[in-house]
Amino acid sequence: MENQEFATLDPQTIETLKAITTATISTILFKKGLRNVWLRGPLPLKRGQGRIAGRAFTMRFIPMRDDLSSPQAWSSPKSTRVAVEQMPAGSIAVVDAMGVRDAGIFGDILCARMKVRGVAGLVTDGVVRDITGVIGSELPVWAQGTSSPAAVASLHFVNWQEPIACGGVAVFPGDIIVADDDGAVLIPPEYLEEVLKQGPEQERLEAWILTEVEQGEALPGLYPPNEEAAARYAATKE
Repeated sequence: MENQEFATLDPQTIETLKAITTATISTILFKKGLRNVWLRGPLPLKRGQGRIAGRAFTMRFIPMRDDLSSPQAWSSPKSTRVAVEQMPAGSIAVVDAMGVRDAGIFGDILCARMKVRGVAGLVTDGVVRDITGVIGSELPVWAQGTSSPAAVASLHFVNWQEPIACGGVAVFPGDIIVADDDGAVLIPPEYLEEVLKQGPEQERLEAWILTEVEQGEALPGLYPPNEEAAARYAATKE
C-alpha cells in the first residue's frame, strides 16, 4: 500500500525525529498554535522500548453489537487480520479503541506479525492482551494497559486508513507520529519541516541549560535564556 499520501519517511527524517523528545515536539507545535497533538492515554507498555517515529496507519473500532461482534468477525474482510496485512513497513499503527480498557484489541500473534512486516510500533487509546507474548514480540507498544478478554467482548472493528480519534486527537492516515516514554504526539505533515529544523537545536539548547543548572546556575535569565545566557550558549557552539 504505497501512495503519495503514505510515502514512507526517509531514514534521515526518522533518525532526526528519534533524537527529539515528544516534550520538545509538543512545545514547538504549541508555539505554532497547535494545542491538541498529544494523545491522551497511550503510554509505553514497557519502559526503555525507545523512541519511534513514522507515519500513522489508522484503524477504528466502534462499540460491539451482539449480531456483529463474535469470533466469526475475525474472518471478515474487514478484520484486524486483514488490516495488519496492509500495514507498510515503517508505519505506526494508530488505533481508535474509544478508550475502552476491558477488551484487548491486539494480542501476541497480531503483534508478532506486525513486527515481521516491519511495522515500527502500535499506539492505541485502548489496551492489549497476552502481554508476555506482546512484549516478547519486541513490537514497541503504547497503550493504556492490558486486558484478558478479546476485542469482540466490547468492540467491533470497522475500518482502516480513515480519519480517527485516538486519545482525543484527530489522526489522519499519513500523519507523523513520534512516541517515547512521555507518550505519543502527532505532527501534521505540513509542520514536519518546522519540527526537523527547530527540534535538534532546542534539544542542544536544553542540554546546555541542564548542564548550567547542574553547575549551580539559577533559573531566572537562564531558562528561557536572556541575552547574556544566549551569548554564552552561542559561544559554546563556536
